[in-house]
Amino acid sequence: MENERETNYAQLLGTVEQTPVFSHKSYGEQFYELKLAIKRRSGYDDVIPVVVSERLFWPGMPKCGERVAVCGQVRTYNKEEEGRNRLIITVFAREYRAAEAAETYDENYIQLTGFLCKAPIQRTSPLGREICDLMVAVNRMYNKSDYIPCIAWGRNAGYGGKLQVGDSISLTGRIQSREYKKRDAEGNAQQRIAYEVSVLKIEG
Repeated sequence: MENERETNYAQLLGTVEQTPVFSHKSYGEQFYELKLAIKRRSGYDDVIPVVVSERLFWPGMPKCGERVAVCGQVRTYNKEEEGRNRLIITVFAREYRAAEAAETYDENYIQLTGFLCKAPIQRTSPLGREICDLMVAVNRMYNKSDYIPCIAWGRNAGYGGKLQVGDSISLTGRIQSREYKKRDAEGNAQQRIAYEVSVLKIEG
C-alpha cells in the first residue's frame, strides 16, 4: 500500500454535488460514482468523479451538499463512444469518510510517479503563458497501468517540454475539470468535460 501511495495518491475534500449512482460490480462488490465539487482559489469549482465501494459508505450514502473526504488513486480506462475510444478519468476511493465540522476548507492533492508515454506537446496560451501537455503512465497491480493527462505551466512547462518518451517523472498537483465543446458527425456542438492533473511541481 505504501508503494502504491507513493506512485499514485489522491487526497480530496469537498462537497457532494451529485449523489452516488451505480457504476459497476466486481467480484460481488458494488461500486458507485459520486461527483465531488472542490473549490479553487479563484472560486471556480472542479467537479471530480469519485468511485466508491458500497462497503466504504457509512452510516449511509451521502446526500447533495454533504462534505466528504477521500483518499485513493487516479484511475483511467477507455470507453467506446461513437466508434472511438475515449479516456475516462476518475478517482478510485480506498478510504472515505464524512468531513469533520472543523474541515471547512477544500483539498485537492495529487501525487504521481511514472514515466512519460507520449511526446510532450508545448504551446502558448492566448495570454502568452507557456503550457506543456504530458501523458504520464503509472503502473499498478496486476500488470495494469493508468494513463493520466497532465498540464504544466511556466517553468514546469519548460522542464516538461525537454522530457523524452520513457523518461521517469514525479509530480504533484491537483485534478481539475475543464469544459469544452466537441462537434458530432452531424456538426452539432456538444458540451463535454475533460479531466487532467494541473502540475504544481515536477521532477525527473
